[in-house]
Amino acid sequence: MGSIQKKPHALCLPAPAQGHINPMLKVAKILHSKGFHITFVNTEFNHQRLVKSQGSDALNGLPSFCFETIPDGLPPPQNPDETQVFPTLWKSMDETCLAPFKSLLTKLNASSSPVTCIVADLFMGFTLDAAKELDIPEIVLWTSGVSALMCVHEQNNLLERGLVPREASSVLANDHLDTMIDCVPTMSGMRLKHLPSFVRKTSPGDEYMLEGLCLQAERAKRASAIIFNTFYELESDLLDALSSVFPPCYGVGPFKLLEKESDESVEFIKSNLWKEENTCLKWLESKPKSSVIYVNFGSTTVMSHQYLLEFCWGLAKSNCPFLWIIRPDLVDGKSAVLPPEFLEETSSRGMLASWCPQEQVLYHPSIGGFLTHSGWNSTIESISSGVPMICWPFFADQITNCWWCCNKWEIGMELDTDVKREEVSKLVIELMNGDKGKEMRTNAIDLKYKAQKACTSPFGSSIVNLGKVIHLLQGSPSN
Repeated sequence: MGSIQKKPHALCLPAPAQGHINPMLKVAKILHSKGFHITFVNTEFNHQRLVKSQGSDALNGLPSFCFETIPDGLPPPQNPDETQVFPTLWKSMDETCLAPFKSLLTKLNASSSPVTCIVADLFMGFTLDAAKELDIPEIVLWTSGVSALMCVHEQNNLLERGLVPREASSVLANDHLDTMIDCVPTMSGMRLKHLPSFVRKTSPGDEYMLEGLCLQAERAKRASAIIFNTFYELESDLLDALSSVFPPCYGVGPFKLLEKESDESVEFIKSNLWKEENTCLKWLESKPKSSVIYVNFGSTTVMSHQYLLEFCWGLAKSNCPFLWIIRPDLVDGKSAVLPPEFLEETSSRGMLASWCPQEQVLYHPSIGGFLTHSGWNSTIESISSGVPMICWPFFADQITNCWWCCNKWEIGMELDTDVKREEVSKLVIELMNGDKGKEMRTNAIDLKYKAQKACTSPFGSSIVNLGKVIHLLQGSPSN
């Protein structure tokens, strides 16, 4: 009799932030449904946060879906619930994590199921050295939109043309920010102000972020492929252009739609670092179709107390039902406390929560719009749900995502950085009840159907690309 072929074993390592853990867990579940044994690796700090938010049983996993940890190299913070400062965290991991990562691989390879491939976040580029030593394939996951990676790749070109500063500058003249960019492939019509903040180097932190990203992007050229939480029809020109300078770039998303096909045995495994409040789903059941605006600024955005007030009174003035997610650390340096008068005035039509299952919320028929920070996870989830957006980008690639939503796909409207309650109210009313809102909803639903086709049709672009990725992870040519 022939020998029994063992399952391929994929080690999945996200960058240690909520917006990176979520999509990596989806990739892991998708691969598990295709017959892969999975080892999912969190930092020790985030593992403890997950245990606290999800319960210890949620991370017990299965015999074929296991969890491991590595240290992040930083001392534990005083507040175990705080979001770690990402540039500092990233630098520490890049400098200290290769050795513990190799030790983990050694331990796993001594088991009955040695690691046969690695799927790592692009920020975790140190893993490529380990993959090379073991002579196993590695796929890199880029968790932002394709356009953000294109901007990183084009940074030297922008620098040589004098469009971006050589050193960090907090102030750039408005006329310079309005300069049209005609040298970035596929991005005609974009102005300098639409580039990610780290490319424009608006602060010393951005300068460091760009330096690190350029290093990681160069490392990623050694990977077998780069995968994105998108679908080919949404960003085809960008994917084609990047594939000419990087390894093959595949849109294999939206991950949520492909994850639906994964087996139910891993459905209980969650990745939210905050405890979810599911009561909002019951509240949504009482609301008419497309009547509620959902407000969530993601896991890292912070704002001033004044901006919090502008948002709350803008929502109140719109008279629209709203579901607003307010993290405890949403306001910079203070607790996010809303005026009693606002709470009283909106008690019949508003609901507040500290965190929620966002994908379920966006898929709910009562949701008619999304006021968002334009993080890529939120953007692609909104597209998958056919929900138009009001975009208030905070930093990094969110600025570029906003431009694509508002100018290329025409599924969003941008809210000015300097938030005023009058504009909040005006845009909410337009999004929920105006003619432009109806046009954007039509466009969003059209993209939703294209995304569904990419992930469900036997010859859908994401289905085909997923097959190519699996061949690569199994050590076979992708054709």
